Amino acid sequence: MALYSEKVMDHFRNPRNVGVIEDANGVGEVGNAKCGDIMKMYLKIEDDIIKDVKFETFGCGSAIASSSMATELIKGQPVSEAMKLTNKAVAEALDGLPDYKMHCSVLAEEAIRSALDDYRKRKGEG
Repeated sequence: MALYSEKVMDHFRNPRNVGVIEDANGVGEVGNAKCGDIMKMYLKIEDDIIKDVKFETFGCGSAIASSSMATELIKGQPVSEAMKLTNKAVAEALDGLPDYKMHCSVLAEEAIRSALDDYRKRKGEG
């Protein structure tokens, strides 16, 4: 059996939504000291809908694939739905990750939550 699914390899080789949103109204950054992965998420939210999302990830292939898939899962979604995103949903959408790489999907979930928390604080809700 292959170590990584075709979807993981596709999102690693061709990541979606890479970059920076200069006028983002929600930014979150998280890292894992153990593995050295760092993820930064940028959200552009209008009328409580995620109109655009971009990421910058410094890390392994699983971290890049998890970031890419997570952005795909929340783009166009209401903030309330994006808040429900779990690392399990990210991993499942990638057709699975090896157990020792599940922390990458956790980082993606945490980065999105951090950006959504930042958005709520900027709106005066946090």
